[in-house]
Amino acid sequence: ATAEATKKGFCDTELGKAEKDRDFRLQETSKLDAELKSLNLKAEELAEEARLLGDAVKGLRSDLGEATTARDEEKAENVKTMKLSKEGYLAVKEAIAVLKTFYARAGRAKAFVQFSPIDEAAGSDAGFEGAYKGKQERSKGIIGMLEVILTDFDRTVATVSAEEEEAQNEFETFESENRKDTETKEASKKMKEDEVVQKEEALNTLAGALKTAQKALKEVQTELTDVLHPMCIQAEETYAERVAKREKEIEALKEAHDILENWDQ
Repeated sequence: ATAEATKKGFCDTELGKAEKDRDFRLQETSKLDAELKSLNLKAEELAEEARLLGDAVKGLRSDLGEATTARDEEKAENVKTMKLSKEGYLAVKEAIAVLKTFYARAGRAKAFVQFSPIDEAAGSDAGFEGAYKGKQERSKGIIGMLEVILTDFDRTVATVSAEEEEAQNEFETFESENRKDTETKEASKKMKEDEVVQKEEALNTLAGALKTAQKALKEVQTELTDVLHPMCIQAEETYAERVAKREKEIEALKEAHDILENWDQ
């Protein structure tokens, strides 16, 4: 009876401890597993955000590259147009000055007789006497037309110059905003990448803790199923069952003894 009581006390104590330990390990394992999944999901989200920011940075750099190329081409074209317009302006201005000087001198001429060799040979009176003053009325039209062209060249230089300045200002504003946006996104991308590294380190730590917890759970479960349950639950029999079992074992031993004696004879 004392042995029975001692065994029962032992079983109750050990089963209680093992079951409590098992429940704790099970809860710990579940908690760690949930934390691991949550942390892994967060790490994946951060990695995706970093990837999207990287794509955005590439897009911003590509946009700036295209805008820079377009701006350089536009500037080269404007510079060329202004150069040609300035050259044209100077050439027309010089031509006007030459014509004005010519006609001014012609108007002051005292005498100049011009004959046509053909008319002279034919005896024609096509030549004329007196001062040759040039075609003064027609010259006004020519000079007026040149002055219009001069104004057009001057207006082209002014217009293209203004357009170039505006385009350059717009480009510089775009470039400044683009670079600022790029820097912001690059900084954010780096922060998220650093967070991913931290999360991965935490994941490794959690994975190790989960593995340890699972091992402890398995050990306590093995103790319950392979040691304590067979000893304390499955082996739990009534007194009558144990007496009958013992008598059966004694009978079996007697039979074995008889068989051995008969075999020796």
